[in-house]
Amino acid sequence: MQYRDMIDKLLAENKTTGTNHSDAMVEYTRMNMHRMRRVEKTVLEDELVQVMLSVQTRMTWVVLTEAWCGDAAQCVPAIVKIADASPLIDVKLLLRDENPEIMDAYLTHGGRSIPKLIALNPDTMEVLGSWGPRPEPAQQLFFEMKAQDAPYSEFAEKLHAWYAKDKSRTLQQEFKELIRTWSKLTAPADMNVARCS
Repeated sequence: MQYRDMIDKLLAENKTTGTNHSDAMVEYTRMNMHRMRRVEKTVLEDELVQVMLSVQTRMTWVVLTEAWCGDAAQCVPAIVKIADASPLIDVKLLLRDENPEIMDAYLTHGGRSIPKLIALNPDTMEVLGSWGPRPEPAQQLFFEMKAQDAPYSEFAEKLHAWYAKDKSRTLQQEFKELIRTWSKLTAPADMNVARCS
């Protein structure tokens, strides 16, 4: 994956993506490389693979991400693997901080939360939908901890424990439904007629 290669090169220079190259951000990025490699070993559920193979129209998934983001490390490799199960889906990874105008059009409760996926019809550039920054149970956990004003270290520990236990299962379930919805939106209007003739 070109994204990981880029991150490896930055880490070799003690840097990460974005403008903050502090020791802490570089260390988050190092941990995230381990997370990404683990998530890349995820096996997709058969039902999800069948849903992906049933996609009949092209889509482009634009994913806003950054190397230092723990949620991105836990989700982006699984999203890429899901997209790879369909020959009609193309994934474009964009760095959030280099694309503020796109990020600001897809805020989560006013924040620039990532990863954020925007599904597009590549022919019309129509937005089919979006997903992110994390699976719904993880998002609820995040909101609960934020309401309790928990320190960041506690946030991170609990969220990554949730991801480790879940093993991308919830993300896969969510994508089964999203794909069905997005595919319907991209289907040509006369598709059913064409099948009958």
